[in-house]
Amino acid sequence: MKTLVQQLGRGLALAGLATFTSLPALAQPAIPDSNKVGGFAIGCQAYTFNRFTAFEAIEKTAQAGGKVIEFYPGQRLSKESPDLKVDHSSPQLDEVVAQLKAKLAKHGLKAVNYGVVGIPADEAGARKVFEFAKKMGMRAITTESADAINTIEKLVKEFDIAVGFHNHPGDMSRPGYKVWNPYYIAGLVEGRDPRIGAAADTGHWTRSGIVPVEALRVLRGRIISSHLKDLNEFGKRDAHDVPYGQGKSGIKECLDELKAQGFAGNISIEYEYNWDNSVPEVTQCIDYVREYGR
Repeated sequence: MKTLVQQLGRGLALAGLATFTSLPALAQPAIPDSNKVGGFAIGCQAYTFNRFTAFEAIEKTAQAGGKVIEFYPGQRLSKESPDLKVDHSSPQLDEVVAQLKAKLAKHGLKAVNYGVVGIPADEAGARKVFEFAKKMGMRAITTESADAINTIEKLVKEFDIAVGFHNHPGDMSRPGYKVWNPYYIAGLVEGRDPRIGAAADTGHWTRSGIVPVEALRVLRGRIISSHLKDLNEFGKRDAHDVPYGQGKSGIKECLDELKAQGFAGNISIEYEYNWDNSVPEVTQCIDYVREYGR
Protein backbone atom coordinates (compact mmCIF):
# COMPACT_ATOMS: atom_id res chain seq x y z
CA MET A 1 0.00 0.00 0.00
CA LYS A 2 1.41 3.37 -0.98
CA THR A 3 1.91 6.04 1.66
CA LEU A 4 0.18 9.40 1.37
CA VAL A 5 3.35 11.10 0.15
CA GLN A 6 3.75 8.47 -2.56
CA GLN A 7 0.11 8.93 -3.55
CA LEU A 8 0.51 12.71 -3.74
CA GLY A 9 3.62 12.34 -5.88
CA ARG A 10 1.90 9.86 -8.18
CA GLY A 11 -1.03 12.24 -8.55
CA LEU A 12 1.29 14.99 -9.75
CA ALA A 13 3.02 12.62 -12.15
CA LEU A 14 -0.27 11.52 -13.65
CA ALA A 15 -1.21 15.16 -14.11
CA GLY A 16 2.01 15.71 -16.03
CA LEU A 17 3.58 17.81 -13.28
CA ALA A 18 7.08 17.53 -11.84
CA THR A 19 7.43 15.94 -8.42
CA PHE A 20 10.22 18.27 -7.29
CA THR A 21 12.38 15.59 -5.66
CA SER A 22 15.71 17.07 -6.67
CA LEU A 23 15.90 20.62 -5.42
CA PRO A 24 19.11 22.69 -5.33
CA ALA A 25 21.23 22.91 -2.22
CA LEU A 26 20.21 25.64 0.18
CA ALA A 27 22.44 28.60 0.98
CA GLN A 28 21.90 29.09 4.72
CA PRO A 29 23.30 31.67 7.13
CA ALA A 30 25.48 29.70 9.53
CA ILE A 31 24.66 28.86 13.15
CA PRO A 32 27.80 28.64 15.35
CA ASP A 33 28.89 25.17 16.47
CA SER A 34 28.74 26.42 20.05
CA ASN A 35 24.95 26.56 19.67
CA LYS A 36 24.65 22.92 18.63
CA VAL A 37 23.94 19.69 20.50
CA GLY A 38 24.66 16.34 18.89
CA GLY A 39 25.54 18.07 15.65
CA PHE A 40 22.25 20.01 15.45
CA ALA A 41 21.27 23.53 16.49
CA ILE A 42 18.49 22.47 18.82
CA GLY A 43 16.36 24.35 21.29
CA CYS A 44 12.76 25.36 21.76
CA GLN A 45 10.03 27.14 19.95
CA ALA A 46 8.97 29.58 22.67
CA TYR A 47 5.37 28.53 22.04
CA THR A 48 6.21 25.43 24.08
CA PHE A 49 6.07 27.81 27.03
CA ASN A 50 3.23 30.06 25.88
CA ARG A 51 1.72 30.04 29.36
CA PHE A 52 4.87 31.81 30.52
CA THR A 53 6.79 34.89 29.44
CA ALA A 54 9.52 35.03 26.80
CA PHE A 55 12.10 35.45 29.57
CA GLU A 56 10.79 32.30 31.24
CA ALA A 57 10.87 30.51 27.87
CA ILE A 58 14.56 31.40 27.59
CA GLU A 59 15.21 30.14 31.11
CA LYS A 60 13.34 26.89 30.56
CA THR A 61 15.02 26.25 27.20
CA ALA A 62 18.43 26.68 28.83
CA GLN A 63 17.38 24.48 31.75
CA ALA A 64 16.45 21.72 29.31
CA GLY A 65 19.84 21.95 27.61
CA GLY A 66 18.82 23.86 24.49
CA LYS A 67 21.20 26.22 22.73
CA VAL A 68 18.86 28.12 20.40
CA ILE A 69 15.33 29.50 20.55
CA GLU A 70 12.60 30.42 18.10
CA PHE A 71 10.30 33.23 19.19
CA TYR A 72 6.70 33.75 18.13
CA PRO A 73 4.70 36.99 17.92
CA GLY A 74 2.62 38.09 20.86
CA GLN A 75 4.31 36.48 23.87
CA ARG A 76 4.64 38.69 26.94
CA LEU A 77 8.26 39.72 27.38
CA SER A 78 8.70 39.31 31.14
CA LYS A 79 7.01 39.55 34.50
CA GLU A 80 8.92 42.76 35.11
CA SER A 81 7.68 44.32 31.85
CA PRO A 82 4.14 42.91 31.49
CA ASP A 83 3.10 45.51 28.93
CA LEU A 84 5.89 44.62 26.47
CA LYS A 85 5.50 41.81 23.96
CA VAL A 86 7.78 39.96 21.58
CA ASP A 87 6.31 41.34 18.38
CA HIS A 88 7.69 42.94 15.22
CA SER A 89 4.93 45.57 15.46
CA SER A 90 5.69 46.57 19.04
CA PRO A 91 5.88 50.36 19.49
CA GLN A 92 8.71 49.69 21.99
CA LEU A 93 10.59 47.39 19.62
CA ASP A 94 14.10 48.65 20.40
CA GLU A 95 13.52 48.13 24.12
CA VAL A 96 12.14 44.63 23.51
CA VAL A 97 15.15 43.74 21.36
CA ALA A 98 17.63 45.08 23.91
CA GLN A 99 16.05 43.16 26.79
CA LEU A 100 15.81 39.95 24.78
CA LYS A 101 19.44 40.13 23.71
CA ALA A 102 20.61 40.69 27.27
CA LYS A 103 18.53 37.78 28.56
CA LEU A 104 19.74 35.48 25.77
CA ALA A 105 23.37 36.37 26.47
CA LYS A 106 22.90 35.65 30.17
CA HIS A 107 21.69 32.11 29.43
CA GLY A 108 23.98 31.35 26.49
CA LEU A 109 21.20 31.05 23.91
CA LYS A 110 20.95 32.35 20.34
CA ALA A 111 17.69 33.51 18.77
CA VAL A 112 17.61 31.88 15.34
CA ASN A 113 14.04 32.06 14.11
CA TYR A 114 10.73 33.95 14.36
CA GLY A 115 7.27 32.60 13.64
CA VAL A 116 4.85 31.31 12.75
CA VAL A 117 4.13 34.84 11.56
CA GLY A 118 2.04 36.23 8.76
CA ILE A 119 4.02 38.09 6.12
CA PRO A 120 1.84 40.47 4.10
CA ALA A 121 2.31 40.88 0.37
CA ASP A 122 2.47 44.60 1.11
CA GLU A 123 6.18 45.34 1.27
CA ALA A 124 5.94 47.95 4.03
CA GLY A 125 4.21 45.48 6.33
CA ALA A 126 6.49 42.60 5.40
CA ARG A 127 9.55 44.74 5.99
CA LYS A 128 8.66 45.08 9.69
CA VAL A 129 8.96 41.32 10.12
CA PHE A 130 12.36 41.18 8.41
CA GLU A 131 13.67 44.24 10.28
CA PHE A 132 12.82 42.64 13.63
CA ALA A 133 14.54 39.39 12.63
CA LYS A 134 17.59 41.34 11.48
CA LYS A 135 17.81 43.32 14.71
CA MET A 136 17.67 40.08 16.68
CA GLY A 137 20.41 38.50 14.56
CA MET A 138 18.10 35.69 13.45
CA ARG A 139 18.77 33.51 10.43
CA ALA A 140 15.19 32.73 9.42
CA ILE A 141 11.49 33.51 9.57
CA THR A 142 8.70 30.91 9.71
CA THR A 143 5.46 31.66 7.87
CA GLU A 144 2.54 30.17 5.95
CA SER A 145 2.03 33.26 3.76
CA ALA A 146 2.40 31.57 0.38
CA ASP A 147 0.54 34.41 -1.34
CA ALA A 148 3.36 36.79 -0.40
CA ILE A 149 6.08 34.73 -2.12
CA ASN A 150 7.20 37.55 -4.44
CA THR A 151 7.58 40.04 -1.60
CA ILE A 152 9.26 37.40 0.53
CA GLU A 153 11.82 36.64 -2.15
CA LYS A 154 12.66 40.31 -2.59
CA LEU A 155 13.26 40.81 1.14
CA VAL A 156 15.13 37.51 1.55
CA LYS A 157 17.67 38.83 -0.94
CA GLU A 158 17.85 42.26 0.69
CA PHE A 159 18.16 41.11 4.31
CA ASP A 160 19.96 37.76 3.77
CA ILE A 161 17.38 36.11 6.03
CA ALA A 162 15.87 32.75 5.07
CA VAL A 163 12.14 31.99 5.08
CA GLY A 164 10.60 28.59 5.74
CA PHE A 165 7.00 27.71 4.94
CA HIS A 166 5.39 25.92 7.88
CA ASN A 167 2.72 23.23 7.75
CA HIS A 168 -0.28 22.68 9.99
CA PRO A 169 -2.49 19.59 9.59
CA GLY A 170 -4.36 19.27 6.30
CA ASP A 171 -5.94 16.87 3.85
CA MET A 172 -7.42 16.78 0.39
CA SER A 173 -10.86 17.81 1.69
CA ARG A 174 -9.54 21.33 2.37
CA PRO A 175 -8.37 22.57 -1.04
CA GLY A 176 -7.95 26.11 0.23
CA TYR A 177 -5.21 25.08 2.66
CA LYS A 178 -2.22 23.84 0.69
CA VAL A 179 0.97 24.23 2.72
CA TRP A 180 0.43 20.92 4.53
CA ASN A 181 1.41 19.16 1.29
CA PRO A 182 5.21 18.87 0.87
CA TYR A 183 4.83 18.74 -2.91
CA TYR A 184 2.97 22.06 -2.85
CA ILE A 185 5.82 23.67 -0.90
CA ALA A 186 8.40 22.14 -3.21
CA GLY A 187 6.57 23.58 -6.20
CA LEU A 188 6.09 26.94 -4.50
CA VAL A 189 9.81 27.42 -3.91
CA GLU A 190 11.08 25.84 -7.11
CA GLY A 191 13.28 28.34 -8.97
CA ARG A 192 13.15 30.79 -6.08
CA ASP A 193 16.05 32.10 -4.04
CA PRO A 194 17.73 29.14 -2.30
CA ARG A 195 17.12 30.75 1.10
CA ILE A 196 13.39 30.06 0.69
CA GLY A 197 12.13 26.61 1.64
CA ALA A 198 10.28 24.64 4.30
CA ALA A 199 9.89 24.92 8.05
CA ALA A 200 9.18 21.22 8.43
CA ASP A 201 6.72 20.39 11.22
CA THR A 202 6.97 16.62 11.63
CA GLY A 203 4.18 16.55 14.19
CA HIS A 204 1.60 18.12 11.89
CA TRP A 205 2.72 15.84 9.05
CA THR A 206 2.16 12.91 11.40
CA ARG A 207 -1.34 14.18 12.20
CA SER A 208 -2.01 14.53 8.45
CA GLY A 209 -1.04 10.91 7.79
CA ILE A 210 2.22 11.89 6.10
CA VAL A 211 5.35 9.92 6.99
CA PRO A 212 7.71 12.74 8.05
CA VAL A 213 10.92 11.30 6.61
CA GLU A 214 9.26 10.91 3.21
CA ALA A 215 8.20 14.57 3.27
CA LEU A 216 11.74 15.58 4.18
CA ARG A 217 13.01 13.69 1.15
CA VAL A 218 10.54 15.48 -1.13
CA LEU A 219 11.94 18.78 0.19
CA ARG A 220 15.59 17.74 0.00
CA GLY A 221 17.86 20.77 -0.10
CA ARG A 222 15.07 23.16 0.93
CA ILE A 223 14.68 22.49 4.65
CA ILE A 224 15.20 25.84 6.38
CA SER A 225 14.23 24.69 9.87
CA SER A 226 12.12 22.08 11.61
CA HIS A 227 9.56 21.90 14.37
CA LEU A 228 10.72 18.38 15.14
CA LYS A 229 8.03 16.48 17.04
CA ASP A 230 7.32 12.89 17.97
CA LEU A 231 3.62 12.05 18.42
CA ASN A 232 1.99 9.16 20.23
CA GLU A 233 -0.28 8.25 17.28
CA PHE A 234 -0.08 8.41 13.49
CA GLY A 235 -2.81 9.96 11.38
CA LYS A 236 -4.84 11.23 14.35
CA ARG A 237 -5.61 14.93 14.76
CA ASP A 238 -5.73 14.59 18.56
CA ALA A 239 -2.31 12.90 18.78
CA HIS A 240 0.03 14.56 21.26
CA ASP A 241 3.74 15.09 21.76
CA VAL A 242 5.93 12.53 23.50
CA PRO A 243 9.71 12.58 24.09
CA TYR A 244 11.79 11.82 21.01
CA GLY A 245 12.01 8.14 20.18
CA GLN A 246 8.83 7.18 22.04
CA GLY A 247 6.29 7.98 19.33
CA LYS A 248 5.23 7.31 15.75
CA SER A 249 7.00 10.11 13.86
CA GLY A 250 10.26 8.29 13.16
CA ILE A 251 12.62 10.75 14.82
CA LYS A 252 15.80 8.75 14.21
CA GLU A 253 14.95 8.41 10.52
CA CYS A 254 14.25 12.15 10.36
CA LEU A 255 17.59 12.96 11.98
CA ASP A 256 19.33 10.54 9.62
CA GLU A 257 17.72 12.28 6.65
CA LEU A 258 18.51 15.79 7.87
CA LYS A 259 22.11 14.77 8.45
CA ALA A 260 22.33 13.20 4.99
CA GLN A 261 21.00 16.41 3.47
CA GLY A 262 23.66 18.50 5.23
CA PHE A 263 20.93 20.34 7.10
CA ALA A 264 22.37 23.44 8.76
CA GLY A 265 19.18 25.00 10.13
CA ASN A 266 17.66 24.90 13.58
CA ILE A 267 15.51 22.25 15.21
CA SER A 268 12.79 23.79 17.37
CA ILE A 269 11.13 21.59 19.95
CA GLU A 270 7.52 22.77 19.98
CA TYR A 271 6.18 20.56 22.73
CA GLU A 272 2.43 21.09 22.81
CA TYR A 273 1.54 18.84 25.72
CA ASN A 274 1.85 18.95 29.50
CA TRP A 275 1.96 22.71 29.05
CA ASP A 276 2.65 23.70 32.66
CA ASN A 277 5.52 21.29 33.29
CA SER A 278 7.06 20.17 30.01
CA VAL A 279 10.72 20.88 30.80
CA PRO A 280 11.45 17.22 31.75
CA GLU A 281 10.05 15.98 28.42
CA VAL A 282 11.86 18.70 26.47
CA THR A 283 15.06 17.70 28.26
CA GLN A 284 14.53 14.10 27.13
CA CYS A 285 14.18 15.32 23.53
CA ILE A 286 17.44 17.25 23.70
CA ASP A 287 19.20 14.34 25.41
CA TYR A 288 18.00 12.08 22.59
CA VAL A 289 19.65 14.32 20.00
CA ARG A 290 22.79 14.56 22.14
CA GLU A 291 23.06 10.78 22.26
CA TYR A 292 22.28 10.53 18.55
CA GLY A 293 25.31 12.70 17.78
CA ARG A 294 27.75 10.55 19.74
